[in-house]
Amino acid sequence: MSAYELLHFDPEIAAQKPVSILNPQVKCPFCDRANLKNILAEQGSILLVKNKYPVLKDTFPTVLIETARCQPEFSEYTKDHLYQVISFGIHKWLELEATKKFSSVIFYKSHGPFSGGTILHPHMQIIGLKNVNCYKNMLIEHFEGMIIDNHSGVEFNLATKPRSGFNEFNIILESLDNLNQLADYTQIATHFCLNYYHRNCNSYNIFFYRLNHKIMVKVIPRFVTSPLFIGFSLPQVSDNHAKIVQTIQNKYF
Repeated sequence: MSAYELLHFDPEIAAQKPVSILNPQVKCPFCDRANLKNILAEQGSILLVKNKYPVLKDTFPTVLIETARCQPEFSEYTKDHLYQVISFGIHKWLELEATKKFSSVIFYKSHGPFSGGTILHPHMQIIGLKNVNCYKNMLIEHFEGMIIDNHSGVEFNLATKPRSGFNEFNIILESLDNLNQLADYTQIATHFCLNYYHRNCNSYNIFFYRLNHKIMVKVIPRFVTSPLFIGFSLPQVSDNHAKIVQTIQNKYF
């Protein structure tokens, strides 16, 4: 059997989507809460809604709207709101997995023009995949790395064997009792990406995984993707790991 997994994309539906990430003048559908439909769950200003534009076939797509406004951004949230967003999102992701209706469930966030997202408003996506196992080509080595910090059973590291290349930040959680620590490390990684990593970095992705009975998070600063990865699936690893780790430790711990 082929190791290749394919998601089928519908360009006609995609063409209908509003694109505000590059043009803030576009009316934001997530700010217009009075007209939001198919609300599946809510907690304060956080909403989980069925995606109005199901561009991926054979999926159950949902959007987690993180705030009532387009600002602030995840890296700037107050601790209280940060913890609510992470707890709400992880529990809804795991609940969808527990229904056993899907081959796998994807949970991720896009921020910025190079992240693959289309809407400026802070949001995440939880997508049930009916026929595709999103973990089929995952390796546990992708989450090994140089330790930045380790607290309350949660590890924060800089990947030494990244999935796509250069610098990727991993947060590894042993128990759901420590979600706040996971949230803190995830926010530090995003804040570092936008403020100290590289002067041109304005985008990142957050990916959530459940592997080896652990919750794992990967934060990836985003730029134009390397042609070596696009053409040959060859990730590159940066040789400045020690400097990055030291910078984060100095600024955040």
